[in-house]
Amino acid sequence: MVDNRLLKLMSPGLYRKLEPHLTQVALKQGAILNRPGEVVKTVYFPTSCLLSITLTTVEGTTAEVGLVGKFGMLGINACMGYRTATQTEYVVQIPGSAISLEADLLRQEFQTSAELRDITLCYAQAFIAQLSQTTACNRLHSLEQRFARWLLEAQSRIESKQLSLTHSFIADMLGVRRAGVTQAAQKLQERGIIQYRYGNLQILDLAGLELVACECFHVVETERERLFEILKTSL
Repeated sequence: MVDNRLLKLMSPGLYRKLEPHLTQVALKQGAILNRPGEVVKTVYFPTSCLLSITLTTVEGTTAEVGLVGKFGMLGINACMGYRTATQTEYVVQIPGSAISLEADLLRQEFQTSAELRDITLCYAQAFIAQLSQTTACNRLHSLEQRFARWLLEAQSRIESKQLSLTHSFIADMLGVRRAGVTQAAQKLQERGIIQYRYGNLQILDLAGLELVACECFHVVETERERLFEILKTSL
């Protein structure tokens, strides 16, 4: 079975039913998978890529509102109404592979399979917890803490300490100026926690990064694992 947590939670019977419709795709950095106002036609289960859900204001400022990796799926709102559109944009943050599935097929199975509903709604609850914690974090914690938290989230979701990222891209995701990200990155590099060069960021000291970050990363991780554990015992 492919390396995605939600797909792994499925019973052999449910997975076999969906398997003929699952397609492995390679996603390039910066690719836009869905634009604001567009109907969600495809959902993605990341296996090695990192996908961002972003929102752009009328002034043109962009910020990340959600982050999806191998623990989840992108396009869950396809199950929340008939041919549901979204006001957000889906963009590939870190390139890699994912498993795609037509949204209509997911929606049909969601309506008839109690197991798929349980898995999808469990993930929706975990994702809402992530959104809630991130909202509080962006309001209450310093840029350095938020930057460290974001790096931990990215590392956890692709299980790699090597991240292909630019300061401009990270600034957009955090909703801050590029200069602020550059300063935060320099501080972490001076402390030997990360190494950044030409758009490639490597985490050298994961424990040190956790000390810099706020508690939000572990709060989200703990809540997700709690919900998934409850789900596993109920399936």
